[in-house]
Amino acid sequence: MAEVFASRGRLCVGIDPHSFLLEEWGLSDSAAGVREFGLRVVEATVRGGAGIVKPQVAFFERFGSAGYAALEEIIQTARAAGILVIADCKRGDVGTSVEAYGQSWMAEGSPLESDAMTISAFQGVGSIRKPMELARERGKGLFVLAATSNPEGRAIQRARVEESGRRVSRQIVDEIAAWNLAEPGPFGGVGLVVGATLNLADFDLSYDEAPEPALPILAPGFGAQGARLADTREIYGPLAPGVIVSASRSVLAAGPGNITGAIVSMTQEIAVEYDRA
Repeated sequence: MAEVFASRGRLCVGIDPHSFLLEEWGLSDSAAGVREFGLRVVEATVRGGAGIVKPQVAFFERFGSAGYAALEEIIQTARAAGILVIADCKRGDVGTSVEAYGQSWMAEGSPLESDAMTISAFQGVGSIRKPMELARERGKGLFVLAATSNPEGRAIQRARVEESGRRVSRQIVDEIAAWNLAEPGPFGGVGLVVGATLNLADFDLSYDEAPEPALPILAPGFGAQGARLADTREIYGPLAPGVIVSASRSVLAAGPGNITGAIVSMTQEIAVEYDRA
């Protein structure tokens, strides 16, 4: 991740083929349409100089096996071009089921092999130990849902854990930070999903000092959802060094003729924010 940050910046381009976007792009709402959409976004990401894409699996899943075939091609094309792929699949379960999810998205040679995946640990961080072990073994990444921007999640994520007294979000983050202590590099292998539109203090996620190694933070909420790139450091404070700026609709709405320019512009704006330090 450090290499990508240094060479291509922090922008993660979402591949979210909404029905309305497919129509705006002149594509059919079908497996063929999402395939063409995804490949065009990958091409624009390469040309725009960004280094990370995040296909939202649900938009492909709705077309069954044909949708998955399209997704496999998009993932493989992106990785062959040197782009990191975060599969936004938000899987979560226990035992052999969650282990199988990890193998689906991170095992070497899997048709869906990606560089990282999103995962839910609201059944307890211990429930995802097998995917965490696989990620460490394979040099992959996980992004664990910790504090999401949907208002329905606040009551659960801000609830107190009986044993520790910490909020659920902080409990998840602390357990992941402890897991990452064994990582040798500047960034932990397991990161978090923490929305950019939140007041992190409400989730007990304000820090005086950055954890070491730095926590990778997949940060949705910029652009269409309201968060400003110029506020990234203010929003995340000491967590800012690990932030991956995730943008989907704000980039994709530029359309096939302008998306490369939108990627270049956003990448430059993020670089300016981080160069201020």
